[in-house]
Amino acid sequence: MAPVATGDMIPDGMLVYFDENDQLQSVSVHTLAAGKKVILVAVPGAFTPTCSMKHVPGFIGKAEELKAKGVDEILFISVNDPFVMKAWAKTYPENKHVKFLADGSAFYTRALGLELDLSEKGLGIRSRRFALLIDDLKVKVANIESGGEFTVSSADEILKAL
Repeated sequence: MAPVATGDMIPDGMLVYFDENDQLQSVSVHTLAAGKKVILVAVPGAFTPTCSMKHVPGFIGKAEELKAKGVDEILFISVNDPFVMKAWAKTYPENKHVKFLADGSAFYTRALGLELDLSEKGLGIRSRRFALLIDDLKVKVANIESGGEFTVSSADEILKAL
């Protein structure tokens, strides 16, 4: 499948997370993004160095600025289970706006055409690193990284597009 690209409608799919009452919830991506301006960011793995020290902190630090430019939701997904995503989210106590969602079996990542096979490194199927700017389910910006890079999917790059 060809990767999702600018101009495409995003596919629907289910992601899971723990709500503020510590209850496991499933939510459709279309429910999260319909009628809204959303940034959907994916990382190869929770607790990995680039993801934890650069990617997530960048979006947490720029969240107010992104919201001021009309962004309704900042969604981080990873091919990890919801327990891992919950634990990872708790390592950012200053976070008020970024939501951490699990794509545990990579079903949604595959629907986007953005899976990355890291089996040789013992990590299995993961997601490529990317940031999509979505407006009412339509991809306005698709900043998809090559290999292990972190150059185009940062909060600063998305701010430039707003």
